[in-house]
Amino acid sequence: MTKLIIFLALLPFAVFSQGYQVNLQGQAQQGMGSAGSGFVQDAAGIFYNPGGTAFLNSNEASIGISPTFANATFLENGTSELARTNSPVGTPFTAYGLFQLKDSSRLKLGLGIYTPFGSTIEWEDAWVGRFALTRLQLKAIFFQPTVSFRVTDKIGLGAGFIWTTGSVNLQKDLPLIDQDGNFAHAELAGKGNGFGYNVGLYLKPTKHLVLALTYKSQINMELENGTATFTVPSSLEDKFPSGIFTSSLPLPQVATLGIGVQPNDKLALALDMNYIGWNAYDTLAFDYEVNTESLEDTKSARNYVGSVAVRLGAQYKITDKYTARLGLGYAISPVLDGYLTPETPDADRINYTIGVGYTLNKSFDLNASLLYTQVEREDTNIETQLSGTYKVRVFAPGFSVSYKF
Repeated sequence: MTKLIIFLALLPFAVFSQGYQVNLQGQAQQGMGSAGSGFVQDAAGIFYNPGGTAFLNSNEASIGISPTFANATFLENGTSELARTNSPVGTPFTAYGLFQLKDSSRLKLGLGIYTPFGSTIEWEDAWVGRFALTRLQLKAIFFQPTVSFRVTDKIGLGAGFIWTTGSVNLQKDLPLIDQDGNFAHAELAGKGNGFGYNVGLYLKPTKHLVLALTYKSQINMELENGTATFTVPSSLEDKFPSGIFTSSLPLPQVATLGIGVQPNDKLALALDMNYIGWNAYDTLAFDYEVNTESLEDTKSARNYVGSVAVRLGAQYKITDKYTARLGLGYAISPVLDGYLTPETPDADRINYTIGVGYTLNKSFDLNASLLYTQVEREDTNIETQLSGTYKVRVFAPGFSVSYKF
């Protein structure tokens, strides 16, 4: 029984590599449904398509942030008890720099710093799923130095090296009670690093059409010297020793086919079709420095599947200063029935976005966007037997400022 308890207590740590993608890497693109590989218009192309940034006509530095408000509820099957989250506001951010060497009009160098994974989710006290999760904080920051080269007036190639650093802190109660009636508690904390790359091809066969191919590699986050802390009744301390663990968690590869169409100088349309390789996450494993008959190294089948997302956006230049944007995205969840967890209650979803741009002067551009999505899904988790319906609503307004020189 104690082996089962500790096994269930650690399963939710897998949120670090679930369907937990944060597609908030550029305000102009966010306003267009997060489509941007075939329509590169600013330094955020470092993320969306490094092959297209060589076609930009100026150096640029930009910063942006997208405060994310996510509220989730859980209704347990067969009851009327509704649990809610008390999660703080998430703060995905971006920073880009793009520079052209003076002696080369075809070569550009860039640096992108962005957060494609990360947030905090916290459930209210004493909720029914307290043995699955009480609080989870995840941070992952990507650093991407990039080179982009305009081979011809119709072809651009780009590549970026990615170094990732991240941390995670997970807390939950355990179904063990001390003499004062308090439940035992588990906290797992660790830091990890990983490496990958981002490559892009930008083709402009005609004045009005762009075709794009991009690939972001899988990154394996190596968590070493993580710390597991167990607060349990004194009689069980030898069975649940606090100590060190290691693990490796995959962040999936993403392949994108993009199309950009500009019928005239005012209107632009963008379509991105993504394949996300979540199938890399088939097993979650932990290796503990100290094992007992209650705390053994664990392996758990997760069986995620590769998923597809389609993102469509439009941009219209109202005047020389004002630009309006509209977008729609549809993403298929990689989480199979039986594997839904309270860290990321994932489901097929539709994202709705709007945006606006304002050109302050020849040097400064301001962009803002708003994303809204909601999901609902009923499931019974195979391991924890937590059974019920999750509902999640997300609002993500964003703002960025760019300086061109």
